[in-house]
Amino acid sequence: MLPIGRLARESGVKIPTIRYYESIGLLPEPARSEGNRRLYPVEAVRRLKFIRHARELGFEIDAIRRLAQMAQHPADPCCEADLLARERLAEIEDKIAKLAAQRDELLRMIGECAHGKVAECGVIDVLGDHDKCLHHRH
Repeated sequence: MLPIGRLARESGVKIPTIRYYESIGLLPEPARSEGNRRLYPVEAVRRLKFIRHARELGFEIDAIRRLAQMAQHPADPCCEADLLARERLAEIEDKIAKLAAQRDELLRMIGECAHGKVAECGVIDVLGDHDKCLHHRH
């Protein structure tokens, strides 16, 4: 059994986050010592690393909850895990497309700046009139 400080060190997850994951049911409530200290099974390290990695990849809490449940049943089909990963990938690709559009628009605005007076500034001009943007979805 591990105290919360050691669990935090071994999993790379901060103590307040561990407590939060307990409060929302992502991590089972631990046993308590006679002194009322939290004591976690060694398995909690693996589960927290799983959760941390899923968070780093941008999965929402509900998706992580479902993925963690699936991980407890290794013989079951993985089609739902695949679907959740595909949905996350689609979200990322959408964000990348929006960021690329923003980059392109800013590059164009900067390129059209006359570097003179504000009245001739391409940046100010385009910001003042969204219809002058090349990409309307940014």
